Amino acid sequence: MGRNRSGHIIPTYVIFPLLLLLFSPVHGLTSYDPESLDALIHKHAMKAQAKKRSGTSLNVSLPANFSGIEVSVVRLRSGHFWERGVNFSSFYIPPRVLPFPFVKRLSIVYQNLGNWSTRYYKVPDYSLVAPVVGFVAYDASNLSALGNEALRFSIRGDPILISFPNLEIKGKLETLKCVKLGPDGFVQFRNITKENTCITQGDGHFSLAVQNPEVEKNIRVWKWYVVGFGAGFFALILSGVIGYTTFKLVRSKKLRGMEAESENGVALHATSVGRSKMPSASMVRTQPTLEQDYVP
Repeated sequence: MGRNRSGHIIPTYVIFPLLLLLFSPVHGLTSYDPESLDALIHKHAMKAQAKKRSGTSLNVSLPANFSGIEVSVVRLRSGHFWERGVNFSSFYIPPRVLPFPFVKRLSIVYQNLGNWSTRYYKVPDYSLVAPVVGFVAYDASNLSALGNEALRFSIRGDPILISFPNLEIKGKLETLKCVKLGPDGFVQFRNITKENTCITQGDGHFSLAVQNPEVEKNIRVWKWYVVGFGAGFFALILSGVIGYTTFKLVRSKKLRGMEAESENGVALHATSVGRSKMPSASMVRTQPTLEQDYVP
């Protein structure tokens, strides 16, 4: 029990839900928002990169409650970046890549979410089978700070490679996909180019995903439904065509029989009655005779 300022006792069943609400993810204490995580990583990377010179990679320390997430930052001159590219951790950025908009120096922040991957990113109907890794480039012309806006890349040569080494995947590999992830549930699938390797034309967050077995089963069932419906529809159309053709043949045969019978009969002349023409006999075939020869 607790007391408020007026001295009234506050029941425990009221205090406990209030505490749960206070420490819930809604208030941002345990919110798994990718954009908030990127902002946190950007803040700590900016502190770390001020301690190192260009060309060297530095591990970035995050608060203890983010244990398991690996972050590193490397600062490069744009000319060196264009000529040699950069190879760090899971990413290989080949030569002939320029930051856009152009800056004299840039810092590339790399992150591996590890066992936090599935907390920050979801792929509907798929399961992540590799940690989510990502990289973002910032303007580092100011040696004591990072730019707030992420840079884009202008690629004039080979694409950027993302590798997931030493990854053991159980199940059907034909459903394995490269996936690019973003805020607000953004998901983009791509095929794997070679073993556990994906390609990209820019920065972002990436992983490998495999289709859930129940989804694959449902897809097979729906395929059979579609095949069955298509076969039934085709059979219906074929039956209609055969029936119509048979009707036309029978009708044509009857017409030919009627025409043959009419040709074997006696032809009648036509006479006009008003606006219509009607058949008429040209002569009386049987002469009338009197039943008695008596004429009064």
